[in-house]
Amino acid sequence: MFSYTVTIATGNQWFAGTDDYIYITLVGTEQCSERTLLDKPLYNDFERGAVDSYDVRVGEDLGELVLVKIEKKKYWMHDDWYCKYITVKNPSGDYVEFPCFRWLVDDKEVVLRDGRAHLPQDDKTVHSTHPLCFPMSIDANRHKDLPRDIQFDSEKGVDFVLNYSKAIENLFVNQFMHMFQSSWSDFADFEKIFVRIKNTISEYVMQHWKEDFMFGYQFLNGCNPVMIQKCTKLPDKFPVTHEMVSVSLERELTLEQEIEAGNIYIADYEILEGITPNCTDPCTLQFLAAPICLLYKNAQKKILPIAIQLGQTPGKNTPIFLPTDGQYDWLLAKIWVRSADFQHHQTITHLLKTHLMTEVFAIAMYRQLPAVHPVYKLLVPHIRFTIAINTKAREQLICECGIFDKANATGGGGHVQLVQKAMKSLTFRSLCFPDMIKSRGMESKEELPTYFYRDDGYRVWEATKSFVSDVVQIYYTSDEKLQGDEEVQAFVKDVCSFGMQDFDHCEFPKSVKSREELIEYLTVIVFTASAQHAAVNFGQLYLGMYPDEHFIEKPVKAAMEKFRKQLAEITRSIKIRNEGKKLPYYNMSPDKIPNSVAV
Repeated sequence: MFSYTVTIATGNQWFAGTDDYIYITLVGTEQCSERTLLDKPLYNDFERGAVDSYDVRVGEDLGELVLVKIEKKKYWMHDDWYCKYITVKNPSGDYVEFPCFRWLVDDKEVVLRDGRAHLPQDDKTVHSTHPLCFPMSIDANRHKDLPRDIQFDSEKGVDFVLNYSKAIENLFVNQFMHMFQSSWSDFADFEKIFVRIKNTISEYVMQHWKEDFMFGYQFLNGCNPVMIQKCTKLPDKFPVTHEMVSVSLERELTLEQEIEAGNIYIADYEILEGITPNCTDPCTLQFLAAPICLLYKNAQKKILPIAIQLGQTPGKNTPIFLPTDGQYDWLLAKIWVRSADFQHHQTITHLLKTHLMTEVFAIAMYRQLPAVHPVYKLLVPHIRFTIAINTKAREQLICECGIFDKANATGGGGHVQLVQKAMKSLTFRSLCFPDMIKSRGMESKEELPTYFYRDDGYRVWEATKSFVSDVVQIYYTSDEKLQGDEEVQAFVKDVCSFGMQDFDHCEFPKSVKSREELIEYLTVIVFTASAQHAAVNFGQLYLGMYPDEHFIEKPVKAAMEKFRKQLAEITRSIKIRNEGKKLPYYNMSPDKIPNSVAV
């Protein structure tokens, strides 16, 4: 008889364990074992967080182990089981790992292969786990309609409900809307909004929010640091003259000379032009502006607003507001710009360019890549829960009568118009962080030394790209090997043809011909789902932490460790830079960056 020791790890999630019958079949190059029930008398097998070992005896040597078949049969009530991994010790004393990291449901057999990543042209066995069968997009109205493996686990689901309830409580939306339905007597009423959101930064912002330096600083390091761009020529639709702004200029140069010197910046919210404002509440009239804001880099290299136009068409009904106007006229003009920035941030920068784009990549991954593919193993931690959180958002946040409809000027359909409009200008290169910074003329640290979003983003992008490059070079030893990988080529094509619907303008590649192209492509996905989302949202599981060991190869684990060390160094330098600052910037600090879009 030949003895194989089978060790099975059950997940730590709530309700991950099971009382059902678990059967295993070992498949080798020579023989298969009998279907064996894994059970120890008078013992609770497969409890949450447990690691259980079993002895499987066979009459003949199975040869080299290549597959494991695992099956769950219902005992007396429905309870799914989360299997983390299976390790098999063969009669020679060698260990073979079979990662699983998925839920098993009743009467379903899951076939796992050993944990080494394989390209399809190198794989001589049947793939272990098949891609989830998805349509062009997720056609699920409710979270519970999703395939089990991409739903929230129980803890994350409870966490979402608690956070959703807490957000409603903290923002006290109903009272907030009531404030709008009555007259405001004082700007101090704004303090009521922040009364429950207290920390050092928010308190500092609350004290200085009316001031021009704070208004300008938020374009660089606020939650939407992607709108400001260098102004090389004033657009005809924004007829600002030197006489209007001369009092704001500090270098004894004309406005035209300041532009030529690279000291003038602009933020244009043209995309909001024509978007229907929220009219879901007949008691509350809501409005949208599509402003243009001119910004000036002063001698101290601070960004200050010097002119604001609240519409795209100049004229009598669209005056240009200036800092020399009445105190409240100028303040209200800045508030309208900040309102437009909020609409752009929530709907385009956050929802479209992180949540929805990551979902496009996730769906293509599940459709086209098997779980043994190295690109699947690389990406899966970074799309964890993304489809689930987006489905929850469609179910509770941006649905009819959701938070968007209650407290957002683009609610009631305007947000859909805005996404559709933004899609017409969304390109692949706009998701590449260095290209996005350069396209706005914002790449020079010497010109803008306090653009921390740019500086930290560059470093995280390069660290991420280095890690992705290490992994790609391990599995693709030549460009020809990449070109022969039908599965990764199908993945890239799926993103363009299905996710982006072959829009001519989007310029998403339909194939990748070189390892450099693949490295950049995968870096875009990882960076978008982690660092970019963190910069416009907030963090939870830190970037570089991989609790589920999809990769088992030592070279990849070494690459992960190198990545973690690079991120730790970036975190350390950001902490040193922020010491003593009244407005520290942590949004791109790796210890604040989540692995995936999961919130």
